[in-house]
Amino acid sequence: MSFRELMDLKYKEIIETYLKQQDEQALYLGQKFSRKTIEHNISPEEIISLHRSIVQEMEPDLPEKVLHSFDILLEVMIGYGFAYREHQSLRSKQQELNTEIDIASNMQQTLLGTRIPNVQSLDIGAISVPARKMNGDYYHFVQDDLDSISVAIADVIGKGIPAALCMSMIKYAMDSLPENRSFPHMVLESLNRVVEQNVDPSMFITMFYGMYDTQRNILHYASAGHEPGFYYHAKEKQFEDLDAKGLLLGVDKKAKYRQYEKRVEVGDAIILLSDGVTECRTDEGFIEREDLINYIEKNIHLPAQEIVTNVYKELEKLQHFQLRDDFTLIILKRVH
Repeated sequence: MSFRELMDLKYKEIIETYLKQQDEQALYLGQKFSRKTIEHNISPEEIISLHRSIVQEMEPDLPEKVLHSFDILLEVMIGYGFAYREHQSLRSKQQELNTEIDIASNMQQTLLGTRIPNVQSLDIGAISVPARKMNGDYYHFVQDDLDSISVAIADVIGKGIPAALCMSMIKYAMDSLPENRSFPHMVLESLNRVVEQNVDPSMFITMFYGMYDTQRNILHYASAGHEPGFYYHAKEKQFEDLDAKGLLLGVDKKAKYRQYEKRVEVGDAIILLSDGVTECRTDEGFIEREDLINYIEKNIHLPAQEIVTNVYKELEKLQHFQLRDDFTLIILKRVH
C-alpha cells in the first residue's frame, strides 16, 4: 500500500474517531497527522480534497450547498499553499543566511581580536559589544619595545555586514603600516588614503588614535572626526572633553591631521568611546554627556575593567537590554 493510500485511511480513521468521541485525544491525532503531511510535502489543498471526499463518502446525503462550500475552501487553500511554500523557502534561506552570519561573526572576532597590554604604569579596561551580530566598532592596542602603548578606536558610519567588512580592512591596513609611522597624525593620514581608495563613497569611518609614552607619561593623540572622549583629573576630581579635530577617514585623501598631547598624572584617566555610548537612547531621549560622566565617576575608584563593565551594564539597563548601536568603551588609568 502506498503512502497516499495509508494517509487516506489514517485521515478517515481520525475523522470517524472525532465524530464519535469529540475528545482531545482525537484532536491530538489530527495534530500528529498534520506534522506527517508537512514532512511529506503534502499541500493544504490536497488535505481539503481528501477531507471532502471522505465526508462525502461518510455522508452521501449531505446537502449540495455544504459540498460546494468546500470548493471555496479549496480555492482559498490553494492560494494559502503557494504562500506557505514560499514562506518555507524563505525561512530555509534565512536559516542558511543566519548560519553564515554566525560563522562570519566568529571569524570577525578572531580577526579583529586584540590583547590588552600589561604595563606597570597603566590600568587598562575595554569592552566592545555589537548591536547586531557583526560589530561596526573596532579597537586595537599595540605595544612597542619601549613599552609605549598605542590605542585605536574606530566606528563605521553604518551597521551590520558592510560596517564589519570595513573594520576588517582597517585592521589589515593598520597591521601593514611601517614601524616608523607610529605617531597618531601619521597613522591617520596613512589610513585615510587607504579608506579613500578602497571604501564605497557612501561609507565613512571615524577614528581616534593615541600613543601613550610610558617613559614620560604623555599621551599623543589625533582624531578623524571621532566622538570626543573624556579626561579625568584625579586631583581636582574633574572631567573634561578630550577634544581633537580632524576630517573623517575617506573624505579627502590629502587630508592632514593635527596631533595633540597631554601629560598624564598619577590617578588620571583617559576615557575613549564610540557614539554608541553617548547616543544611548532612553525613554526620555538621548543620554546627556553629564549623565555619562556621573556613571563613570561613580565607578572611577574601581579597576579599569570593572569601570567599563559597570558603565556598560548601567547603560544597557537604561535601554531595556536592547542596544541601538555598537558600544565600545576604553579606559586607561595611570596607577603610578
